[in-house]
Amino acid sequence: MIRLLAPSRRAYIRLVRVSAWYDLVVTAGFATPWTYALLHDALSSLGDTFGLGVLPALDPTQTLYANLMGSVVVVWALLRIIEPLPVHGLLDGVARTLFATWQAYALAHGATRLLWLFLVVEVAFGVVQLLPWGRARRICLVDDPAGPAAGHPLGARTR
Repeated sequence: MIRLLAPSRRAYIRLVRVSAWYDLVVTAGFATPWTYALLHDALSSLGDTFGLGVLPALDPTQTLYANLMGSVVVVWALLRIIEPLPVHGLLDGVARTLFATWQAYALAHGATRLLWLFLVVEVAFGVVQLLPWGRARRICLVDDPAGPAAGHPLGARTR
């Protein structure tokens, strides 16, 4: 059996926590219909002021999807703030890759250029959280008398 050793340096755990704080601050406004309406207006005004485009008119379906995304990201952020693990950085990097892909798709199809602000941060956090995993060492557990049950396959708890 082969196991991937997770990045376990304190700096990586701090990075996981910093990315979580960013997510919490940026997405908390998406989590409820009331805060999303305020955020929608603020982002549209910002986009209009800087010539980046405005958001589409607010409607119940858009609000629902914004609230679903905001709620899930807030909970995910809280998990990474309270109990940051190396595997959380890996999964967050994968999620950011997906988010960045869909943001790039939306930009290519005419979405407001305000999205570039979010895309740049998604890519940056994604790269810095995934890069250490690409350099992680693989170890063989065949000769390990403790076997795979000796520890979590994606890294020990580290603070």
